[in-house]
Amino acid sequence: MADKKIAVIGDPGSVMIFNAIGLDVFYETEAEKIEARIHKLADAGYAVIYITENTAQLVPQVIDYYTTATFPAIIPIPSSTGALGIGMRRLRENVEKAVGADILFKEG
Repeated sequence: MADKKIAVIGDPGSVMIFNAIGLDVFYETEAEKIEARIHKLADAGYAVIYITENTAQLVPQVIDYYTTATFPAIIPIPSSTGALGIGMRRLRENVEKAVGADILFKEG
């Protein structure tokens, strides 16, 4: 697992900083290019792909395609303009699927 790579996809203002910590950064803002980039990264053996929520909402079908795959894990993150709640919604859905109930976000 030590040889697995991590990528970040999004607009330059949101993901440029990830270069500083050694992640592979890709600036994509068009749906076709984002889709192609995700497939290329998956084929290249990336273990994790962080993608800004704004970018992720342009290619939901591609993200859904990889949801059941072992690799890559595609993780939505907030962009520089703020969070859209996509990442938290996916976390809630995954917990509900695994446990059968909303144990993380249940109020009361």
